[in-house]
Amino acid sequence: MGAFMFRPTKITDHLPRARCLLNGLLIVFFGWPQPGAHAEIQNNPPNIVIIYTDDQGSLDLGSYGAEDIRTPELDAFAREGIRFTNMYAPSAVCSASRAGLLTGMMPNRVGTPTNVSSVRGKSGMASKFVTIAEYLAKAGYRTGHIGKWHLGYTPETMPNAQGFQYSWGHMSGVIDPYSHFFYWEGPPAHDLWRNGREIWESGSQFSELAKEELAQFLEKEDERPFFLYWAPTTPHYPLQPSPSTLSLFSHLSEPRRSYAASLAELDNLFGWFRRKLSSEGFSDNTLIIFQSDQGHSVEERAAWGAGYAGHMRGHKASFFEAGLKVPAIFYDPIRNSGEPGSRDAIVSAMDWLPTLLDIAGVSDTAVDIFDGRSLVGVLADREETSPHERLYWQLGNDSRSAPWAVRAGDWKLLGNVYETKPPPGVLPLNKADRQLFLVNLRSDPGERLNLADSQPRKVEELLAVREQFLMSIQSSVGDFDDD
Repeated sequence: MGAFMFRPTKITDHLPRARCLLNGLLIVFFGWPQPGAHAEIQNNPPNIVIIYTDDQGSLDLGSYGAEDIRTPELDAFAREGIRFTNMYAPSAVCSASRAGLLTGMMPNRVGTPTNVSSVRGKSGMASKFVTIAEYLAKAGYRTGHIGKWHLGYTPETMPNAQGFQYSWGHMSGVIDPYSHFFYWEGPPAHDLWRNGREIWESGSQFSELAKEELAQFLEKEDERPFFLYWAPTTPHYPLQPSPSTLSLFSHLSEPRRSYAASLAELDNLFGWFRRKLSSEGFSDNTLIIFQSDQGHSVEERAAWGAGYAGHMRGHKASFFEAGLKVPAIFYDPIRNSGEPGSRDAIVSAMDWLPTLLDIAGVSDTAVDIFDGRSLVGVLADREETSPHERLYWQLGNDSRSAPWAVRAGDWKLLGNVYETKPPPGVLPLNKADRQLFLVNLRSDPGERLNLADSQPRKVEELLAVREQFLMSIQSSVGDFDDD
């Protein structure tokens, strides 16, 4: 097992005095929360499981309205728990989204503004940032990662150095499910690891191997509460469901057929997992979060896309709604965090870290300033409003050319707009639309009408909000570059 290091730090510990002052002003402006003043873990802390799927479409569960797929286990889970209808991913690509989830901070702030390299020996998310696994391990949890990583391929940036005491899976963005090779960049490279050591299981299906790993993790005799980050590869390409599952969807055409079958297999695995929790005596005290990392892919390797987003515009790598808005379900069987049902408040996957620390009773004086905010109030009250006045996304470091978006209330402004596959009946973006695209999501949830020309004051207002975010990012990210 790789060495575990807890790296408590404050952003202000690494900033010159002027930058500290600037960050302080921005904290006031944005209202970012500070955790409590002491380190502790409450009595009977919950086990915590985060299941972060890969390229799952915004509405691709039966409980979200998809009628041509079969997800009875997850649909039942949604009925028991809390289903979010306005959950935003931290980014529209895999690495950046995962960085935001695990650190509670904007991906650009932690040096992961887009996907990191899938080549062995290349670093990824800045290792000086503290992950949720590190917070919980320091508080007495045993921690595990199973599945996809895609946040760095060096000893310093692989899971065991980021707070995970146990890790199994692949480090790159995608592997073939049977050979476990990465085929999509440079020469083919084998990519399957356990605790920092390469292992070989050629011919065994990745999801079946993951099932064995999950079972072993749950069966381990250990009195400590556990935190499990399970990152399935489904439904990321290449889609290779079993023939028996594929036959259940013969009424669908490809690639939707393979996509639906792959989600059905994930649903079966999820049902097995919950039964395993019960048989091991964990079901009464295990909090589970299930959600996607971003919207569906329309890449060539994904056969130009098979995900479902309803009326929404966008896809993976796009900041239109279907690139960012994802299915998300929260379930806490013992603390009764809130009445089951839907939550319409605007939230972000960055919020899970401060939320889980709140629920577990974990706090520390030396923690980062989160961009995420605790959702305890939203979980408890379905009428609770969003903890965010503003949200910002940027895909890349260069603020002049990178796609970006800012949301404030019902208004959303996109710049350097990226869209490769508009919805049926929607014309491709023209040059002006690609520069700035302003939409009111209450009156135009499908993001069809660009109001940038007719609402110049709103454009200027949102541009000013964006500048505040850029100042905040620039004031901190450079001081956290790896040595």
